[in-house]
Amino acid sequence: MHAYRTHHCAQLRKDSVGQNVRLSGWVYRKRDFGNLLFIDLRDHYGISQIVVEKDSAAFPLAESLRSESVIRVDGKVNARADDAINPNLITGEIEVRATAIELLSEAADLPLPVFGNAEYPEEIRLRNRFLDLRREKLHANIVLRSNVIASLRRRMIDQGFTEFQTPILTASSPEGARDFLVPSRIHPGKFYALPQAPQMFKQLLMVAGFDRYFQIAPCFRDEDARADRSPGEFYQLDFEMSFVTQEDVFAAIEPVLYGVFEEFSGERDVTTPPFPRIAYKDSMLKYGNDKPDLRNPIEISDVTEIFRGGGFAVFAKAIEDGSVVRAIPAPGAGVRARSFFDGTNQWAKDEGFAGLGYINFKGGEGGGGIAKNLGPERVAQIVKQMGLGPDDGVFFSCGKPLEAAKLAGLARTRVGVELDLIEKNTFKFCWIVDFPMYEFDEVEQKVIFSHNPFSMPQGEMEALMTMNPLDILAYQYDIVCNGIELSSGAIRNHKPEIMYKAFELAGYDRSLVDEKFRGMINAFKFGAPPHGGSAPGVDRIVMLLADEPNIREVILFPMNQKAEDLMMGAPSEVSAKQLRELGIKFTNDGPKPQ
Repeated sequence: MHAYRTHHCAQLRKDSVGQNVRLSGWVYRKRDFGNLLFIDLRDHYGISQIVVEKDSAAFPLAESLRSESVIRVDGKVNARADDAINPNLITGEIEVRATAIELLSEAADLPLPVFGNAEYPEEIRLRNRFLDLRREKLHANIVLRSNVIASLRRRMIDQGFTEFQTPILTASSPEGARDFLVPSRIHPGKFYALPQAPQMFKQLLMVAGFDRYFQIAPCFRDEDARADRSPGEFYQLDFEMSFVTQEDVFAAIEPVLYGVFEEFSGERDVTTPPFPRIAYKDSMLKYGNDKPDLRNPIEISDVTEIFRGGGFAVFAKAIEDGSVVRAIPAPGAGVRARSFFDGTNQWAKDEGFAGLGYINFKGGEGGGGIAKNLGPERVAQIVKQMGLGPDDGVFFSCGKPLEAAKLAGLARTRVGVELDLIEKNTFKFCWIVDFPMYEFDEVEQKVIFSHNPFSMPQGEMEALMTMNPLDILAYQYDIVCNGIELSSGAIRNHKPEIMYKAFELAGYDRSLVDEKFRGMINAFKFGAPPHGGSAPGVDRIVMLLADEPNIREVILFPMNQKAEDLMMGAPSEVSAKQLRELGIKFTNDGPKPQ
């Protein structure tokens, strides 16, 4: 017999009755009924019920076992009585009558229980992640993550992609988020950077002629944590393709994402390819952001001209100063108490905005709120333009275009949730396309790249030479699911002269491009194919499939919101010897090495 087990804890069935078996695992739960003691024995695969009789030689040890101690059990498989069958366990028709138990490792008092679903502070969970990972839901999430990655890999290979690994130690880039820097011992005063993404390397693979590349790529960005973003590191399905248009990229990745979501979605519906394409400007208008949750049926409207010169003086004056007005319908809300509308207005103020105007209709009457200030004729125009019903409400966001869009988008989500309009049990995908190539930085007072500096501008060199930079669109796109951005992508700028000009408009001279992007710009001078790709986030995909609100629930060993690993004690101070080897010395204002 094997030293530890003949079967795992989810393997025994009714056809195993009568067999002598050996199981090993953790004591998940104990129930003492005097003459009988029941142990739920758990391993990675599942649970088997162990029964220990009082007259058994194994009973004294079994009685003293602490939860989460590791034991080995020898025993005989018996069928459960009909009234004792547990339909919630795949081993629920059998039990193992223990003849011998050996304690393999005793557990100390637990800082958090493994059995049950009680919520515990995140600090305790992350500090004891090895225990947290034993809990059923989190353990299942991590297994799901592994299965999703295996499915992604299989589907990418089936689509004709080849997996390659790109470097982890590379050069720092002036674009994007903050880099994690790694000092070089061999080259004092110089630093490597951990890759924010394999962007340049995957483009170089296309120049090298590999045609279709992918990898499950680790990426590193020194960013603050959010519910849908882990600080420090994350993984993405990174891919790139040669000789493709934007539609070719969509056609390649849509079956992969659809297939994975369909495979792991359970009873939930998934958008069938081709996914809807929504222009950036339309998304900002209709949904108030560039990552719309299409489960919410509410669409925002521009009603600036209806308010221009009207009787609602606050909005009318703001419009003359360059503001716009966005209207957010609230279907069926007109019959709600006034507290619903006043509460939503107060919520907007609590979010840091000036507030929300509103009109509420009851039985098709003229409306409350700001209707009396606006006047019946203009109210009627709003009703007609938005197709409002006799018992609907409508909120109004006023401000400069981006500010008004942001508030309208947040209000759209809040109203959709409050009125229970969000479609359930579905994954709704869409592409956001036609992003602006540039935007104006109000702080720096200059034109900057708005999305990806390596994208091909629509119209190529002619657009860069003849158009206002803020009017130039790029072949850039995001894929969004249920309001979560899964990835950004683009058709790349593969022509050196267009790249020099694109960077020039953003304030980078030719020498700086040659210095910072030398590998890629040099490669493009030796024949580069048109190419493009994207990089859906693995962590976010799993978060959606697991129906978790926080990305840390699908990552094995995540950091906390302060980018600390509480279990391993990272980041940590290092010794003076290590710093000397790296040629690093702290200033008087900095921390002192140990």
